[in-house]
Amino acid sequence: MELCVPFLDRFFTGNPKYNDMMDSQLLNLKRKAAQYREVLQNTENYRKDWKESLKEMITTQLETLRDALELQATVECKSEMENLEAIVFSLGETQSGMYQKVNEDIRRHLIKHNGSLIYQQLFNGKIIVLINYPFIEGYGKPAPPKTIAIYRPEELKEPFFYRHLEEFMNEITRWEDYDDDEPQPHQRIGFDMNFGGASNE
Repeated sequence: MELCVPFLDRFFTGNPKYNDMMDSQLLNLKRKAAQYREVLQNTENYRKDWKESLKEMITTQLETLRDALELQATVECKSEMENLEAIVFSLGETQSGMYQKVNEDIRRHLIKHNGSLIYQQLFNGKIIVLINYPFIEGYGKPAPPKTIAIYRPEELKEPFFYRHLEEFMNEITRWEDYDDDEPQPHQRIGFDMNFGGASNE
């Protein structure tokens, strides 16, 4: 068998079709390696764009729309994690109007989170846009966030912010006007608190 290996090597390396095939595979691998390097460089570029201009642009767009719409909202940058920062358009927190009677003199108010629109950096520098639905602490389970889209920094233009705010307002208005006859488990608001223990007595 040892005599066959050099013979096979000479056969294949001297075969034009074999050489063409290897050249083609090498070219394909070089393309993939170049694509990989490009993706890594894109991540660095996207992060640089965020720091130099995108973060400020998103903040300005959201503040401008907030004022135009006369919404009681805050626009805040969450920067605890480097290169995983987020701009949060939040409608804040309020007392829900519901409370738990601890005793005759003490009432524990249930806090309502009014929902938020989030622009967050991903690990690769792209921007994910999310909707956090309203929820009431201790009164049902929060709905999972809704992903609107993922963008490269250069794709985020002014018209997109109008569409994002429109979808955000549609979703939170639908939540506030909830009347689904067949709610999903996370939408059975208050069931556990008000009735969960009744069947066990």
